[in-house]
Amino acid sequence: MKTMLPIARSDIHVHLTKDHIEQLFGKGYQLTKWFDLTIPGQFACNERVTATGKDGSIKDIVVVGPARDYTQLEISFSNGLTLGITPPLRNSGDIDNTPGAVITGTYGKLTLEKGVIAAKRHIHMHIKDAEDFGVKDRQIVKIKVPGPRGLLFDEVLVRVSPDNALEMHIDFDEGFAAGVEDFQLVELVKD
Repeated sequence: MKTMLPIARSDIHVHLTKDHIEQLFGKGYQLTKWFDLTIPGQFACNERVTATGKDGSIKDIVVVGPARDYTQLEISFSNGLTLGITPPLRNSGDIDNTPGAVITGTYGKLTLEKGVIAAKRHIHMHIKDAEDFGVKDRQIVKIKVPGPRGLLFDEVLVRVSPDNALEMHIDFDEGFAAGVEDFQLVELVKD
């Protein structure tokens, strides 16, 4: 049974609908790829936006493509302090009853009524990885991070899909607290 997997820190970023891409960057606009992400089909874009809350703004936020069915701004709690937004801790896509923000692009801006979250820590796994680790979709596990600032992450959601590649995601606040270096190996611990 496998126990070791890579971990990566996820910085502030935004997922946009096709309509919101056009609202921010212009009619018929197509996102341009900066580089591919580990999850197949997803990519960081050359396009950047600014998010504004009641207390401040954060510039140069990476857009993650391709377009989605919903717009979601993923921030850390530290980002929330800058913006004056208290993001709820949510799984990606769970945006009902969440705060909004103003998003500004190179062409226009939009006022999100909802969609700002702090993403719960999670592990992306392909179906084969789930078999190798002996876990199933939506299972909650723990992850042990080694090193001088090592710690045990509790409440880690396993997300299994044939479209996934193996990688755990945490935000920068969590990564700094544990002294994580992107793509280092961590240990999955089942209860």
